[in-house]
Amino acid sequence: MTSPHPPGPLTVREVSPEEHLDFLRSRRSASFLQTPAWGRVKSEWRRESLGWFRGGELVGAGLVLYRQLPRLKRYLAYLPEGPVIDWADDDLAAWLAPMTAHLKGRGAFGVRMGPPVVTRRWSAAQVKEGIADEGVRRLGDLAPSERDHTGARVLSQLDELGWRRQAAEGGFAAGQPQYNFQIPLRDAEGRPRTEDDVLAGMNQQWRRNIRKADKAGVEVTGSEGREEALAALPAFHELYVHTAGRDHFTPRPLGYFRTMVEALAAEEPDRIRLYLARHEGELVAATIAVRVGGHAWYSYGASSTEKRDVRGSNAVQWAMIRDALAAGADVYDLRGITDTLDPEDSHVGLIQFKVGTGGEAVEYAGEWDLPVSRPLYAAFDLYMRRR
Repeated sequence: MTSPHPPGPLTVREVSPEEHLDFLRSRRSASFLQTPAWGRVKSEWRRESLGWFRGGELVGAGLVLYRQLPRLKRYLAYLPEGPVIDWADDDLAAWLAPMTAHLKGRGAFGVRMGPPVVTRRWSAAQVKEGIADEGVRRLGDLAPSERDHTGARVLSQLDELGWRRQAAEGGFAAGQPQYNFQIPLRDAEGRPRTEDDVLAGMNQQWRRNIRKADKAGVEVTGSEGREEALAALPAFHELYVHTAGRDHFTPRPLGYFRTMVEALAAEEPDRIRLYLARHEGELVAATIAVRVGGHAWYSYGASSTEKRDVRGSNAVQWAMIRDALAAGADVYDLRGITDTLDPEDSHVGLIQFKVGTGGEAVEYAGEWDLPVSRPLYAAFDLYMRRR
């Protein structure tokens, strides 16, 4: 079904952060990576807010991050999980061509974007069965519970327009996950689910762990406003560094999280919250949650190696889910998973933890590149492959 809109060509120009934010406030859902504040967090990139106009009406917006090529005044223009446009339109070229022309004028040798459209979904039960099935190794080996027609049409149009699908991995553009795990907070008719509904959807282990944490006396506090979030940051970061050492990843510095809290909280008071779970005064788990409109995310998490038996991680997740429900959110997003269902793969433990919440695995369109200067883009692509 074509998305209806008034006639007239679309134009793209820079808008103020205030105009950009006002547009996002009119939407039910947009990625926090497309907020003006996120440009402040990613200070090593040059940032720009773009607006799509039909006549004098602002009908789309996007955050562009520009990363300069070494020794050249040419840039990769990156729109993480964006832009926020009408992806249901049958004529995506009408939206993307003026954007590309604008970015080329800003010195972009290539454009990278992550259309925020879903292509496939799998239920928690399907994922669980897939992990148990020796013949299944990846999500794609399973028939999805739902194929999204808009998502399929977006993929087809991007391919026809010369965009190139990228592998969902880190690197130069710090690619975003293509597969997420989410808990719907509304039923099929769009009615809000209750806490009891969400609990009933969880597996027995999750429900048992939530009860166990409560019985053990685990106390979870969520920050209210910028000052409380900043005050909670040192405790979160200390536990996060401990987690990084245990799980073998490189932690971000405290300053990064301070910038993140200050930027996002300045945009909306309840945009970002820190949660601390304590048992007998000792910090056992800590998380960062972000919300834009009806979309709530679990963004970062940390847990202690000691006292795992009090189930602080389950307690803090349940506190975030309850707060998302209370805020009227449509979805609670546990963010990225890999597509592996191989029980021998080290990543499968994370999927099993998230699957226990009773949500669904969701595949997005992924990240797509458009070479603007083919020679420079080819050189960039070669550089990336050699890294």
